[in-house]
Amino acid sequence: MTSFAKLGISEERSAVLNVQGIKQPTPIQEMAIPVVMQGKDMIGQAQTGTGKTLAFVLPILEKIDVGSESLQGLIVTPTRELALQITEEVKRFLVPGEGVRVLAVYGGQDVEAQMKKLAGRVHLIIATPGRLLDHMRRETVDLSTVSTLVLDEADQMLHMGFLTEVEDILRAVPARRQTLLFSATMPEKIRELAGRILRNPEHVTVKSPKVTVKDIKQLVVETTDRGKQAALVAMLEETQPFLGMIFCRTKRRASTLNAALQAMGYASDELHGDLSQAKREQVMKRFREAKLQLLVATDIAARGLDVEGVTHVYNYDIPHDTES
Repeated sequence: MTSFAKLGISEERSAVLNVQGIKQPTPIQEMAIPVVMQGKDMIGQAQTGTGKTLAFVLPILEKIDVGSESLQGLIVTPTRELALQITEEVKRFLVPGEGVRVLAVYGGQDVEAQMKKLAGRVHLIIATPGRLLDHMRRETVDLSTVSTLVLDEADQMLHMGFLTEVEDILRAVPARRQTLLFSATMPEKIRELAGRILRNPEHVTVKSPKVTVKDIKQLVVETTDRGKQAALVAMLEETQPFLGMIFCRTKRRASTLNAALQAMGYASDELHGDLSQAKREQVMKRFREAKLQLLVATDIAARGLDVEGVTHVYNYDIPHDTES
């Protein structure tokens, strides 16, 4: 059995992991951590739930020089929820007193407050592309000292139309840097981007024979569009989820369904891109704390979010693309 210490993670950080109940690295962590520690570029392909975040977070934390004032690590991720979640992960695995300064930079937050924090010493930024570009235009962030850049959920960024923003960010970071690109799928545009921005990358792939995790039981309910809501309610009554996620194709459908469920007395709420950042954070917090039983969401919540206690997922609509 490989330990984190054998992969080059310090004894102190391994002890922090141990306290959190993380004793053995997952396959992607075992393959990726040594590559990142050596400073090589990498393409990581793995599905959600494989422990990929720690595969890049741990070695980045190990390599940060706290004696330096400069920004050294940059993690770019498609959604605010993911940026927040990665930031929480990073903070969980800091060694007490080590002095690494971490900042989440995403839209919907007070820009002035972010500017104040950026004016201080920040070693690692976890950002969404739009808000990071905003700070670059205001000249409140300097990316010229970044030594490790992570593009997380690259296919999702492409899907959400962030490719131009990503190109602008790439022009602002040093040419001589370590670049790590993580993507669950490898569409042509991502391959092309990887070919341009990575130097002799190592490929780390955790292939699973199936797209879905083997412990998930799947069933299909045949219904019509008109009968869908009644069929969903019947399934909710039959399956009695502890926490359930219900996915809809559009923001409007998510809103309409949530209103109907609330009217029937369900403890539900909605999550989609039309909500303010404060509302999105509040909804996620209530769902994580099981103060909500049902979360009605668009595919903004489909990738990378990790919520303890979800027992059921209902695809109210079939997603736009097979990968989702």
